[in-house]
Amino acid sequence: MTQMTIDDAAWRGLLEDIAGYFDELTLMRGFQYYKQNRVDELAMEEPERLSTTVRGKAAYTVSLDLASLKKSSCDCPMNRGCKHMVAALMAYAALGGRPVPAIVNARSAAAAARGTGAAAGKRTDAAGAASARAGAPAGDGTAGRTPAAASKAARVTLTENELAELPVSEWHERFQQRIGPLHLHVRSTQEAKELLSELQAMKPELPLALEQVFSLHAAFFVLERMVKPAQADWRQSGFFMGYHTQIAADELLASTERSLEEKLVMSPGDSAYWRLLLETADHLRNRMLVEEKSLNCFAALYQSLWLNWLGPAAGGSSPLYEEELLRLKAAELEHGAALSRVPWTLAQCLLWIYLGRDREAQKLLEQTGGKLLLKPALVVPLLNVIQRDGQWERLRDWLVATGPLLSGHRSEDLSPYCDYWTAVVERLPEAEAAMWQTLAGMLPYSRTIYEEALVAHSRWERWIDYQMSCGREPLDFRAAMLKPMEKEAPEVLLPFYHQAVERYVLLKNRDGYKSAVKLLKRLAKLYARMKREERWELFFHAFASRNSRLRALQEELRKGGLLS
Repeated sequence: MTQMTIDDAAWRGLLEDIAGYFDELTLMRGFQYYKQNRVDELAMEEPERLSTTVRGKAAYTVSLDLASLKKSSCDCPMNRGCKHMVAALMAYAALGGRPVPAIVNARSAAAAARGTGAAAGKRTDAAGAASARAGAPAGDGTAGRTPAAASKAARVTLTENELAELPVSEWHERFQQRIGPLHLHVRSTQEAKELLSELQAMKPELPLALEQVFSLHAAFFVLERMVKPAQADWRQSGFFMGYHTQIAADELLASTERSLEEKLVMSPGDSAYWRLLLETADHLRNRMLVEEKSLNCFAALYQSLWLNWLGPAAGGSSPLYEEELLRLKAAELEHGAALSRVPWTLAQCLLWIYLGRDREAQKLLEQTGGKLLLKPALVVPLLNVIQRDGQWERLRDWLVATGPLLSGHRSEDLSPYCDYWTAVVERLPEAEAAMWQTLAGMLPYSRTIYEEALVAHSRWERWIDYQMSCGREPLDFRAAMLKPMEKEAPEVLLPFYHQAVERYVLLKNRDGYKSAVKLLKRLAKLYARMKREERWELFFHAFASRNSRLRALQEELRKGGLLS
């Protein structure tokens, strides 16, 4: 597909059009189609009109009028306002270098903008009412007030030049001046939205890149109003955040991480915005390094910043990563025992991966990982970086190195880790031996993923040996679980079934005899599948004769149709 250009004004207009024309569900469905690569090559028929084919249940032709989406069409049954049109618009945005998630969030962004305007209108109405009560004309907000009162009433704002020139620390000071002594603690989603709207009202319309950075810091500011009061008291009362505050913080954190995943609309050579990014990294680092360990709020944002806006694909360089490593080293001496070790360790590992210094990263994890009880979810972003680059030998080495550090976690938490092994073995079949050795070394915590891997690779004999060593019985499993083995390798099930039958008989009770009969019927089918009916007859005759005095067992054998 050829590259297309979308300027800032056209992009803002298109997002407004999308927000007004499509509903939330259609946007989400269109995003799924776009992610599944269902959009064929775009053709620009006229300056404001393009067409393409989107593959759904059939191949549908979409014609987009970028000047007015209401004039667009699709030959699907809906004809207009459909997910096929959304998918085509997303493909167009991607070709124009614009962030596709902005289309998914177009309606929520428009709603937030309307909320800002409504808040501003309420403030104007309130000022007019106050003036009227003071005997002043409604349009004069300062009538009847002293100069000091009029000055106090002035709202703090930020111009585009100020945002481009001031350090981000000054932005946060202006934020605080704007809200005054109130809003020191944000406790709910509604309060968070109101505060974000208030901060958005401080600025004029900005270039998209500066808008992205400003919105990011507005979210940081609100997050601090949620986290800081709770964290300040944790040493006295244990870290605790109210239920509604936790929900609000989680929602804001998730939306902020999504913003960082959007492409930053700036060139790597833009020194003004690059300075703002480095100051943003300083801002997040300072908060991450003293964050309470169970919180992982600013630590997640710091990592997301370096994964996306400061990563190699976004213009990050080796000198930048070396410098950040020096800052992290210095922080260890500065903070001492108050240092949050987990994010500090993971931050260094990510930078060392960028620099290709894997051994240093793995050594740090080996030294501290066991003490820190690293969660698998925290290691996943590091593995993602390597997998994304298709460096499979390198990923294998990382999986071998990190496996022992994760062995204290439950199998469900280890599932993403096992998925990386699956991807590696698909590309490097010779890595399978390392996978089995690593997963076996993580037992018993890796039991579920170890068993699933054995089944996925049809390692039936090893699967049976493991179940027998754990003392498990065939009837512990659903019949559907054992069917693949009964078809592909019935001989491996024979000792599993035979030994279980003998154990059930030794229980010398009715339930044990019933279980034994169930397994004997399965054994009969296995021998028939293997075409060894004579061996089955010899075994069963000896079994029935040996246990002929067990009258209850004989009854169950007759009920099961095994004895006449």
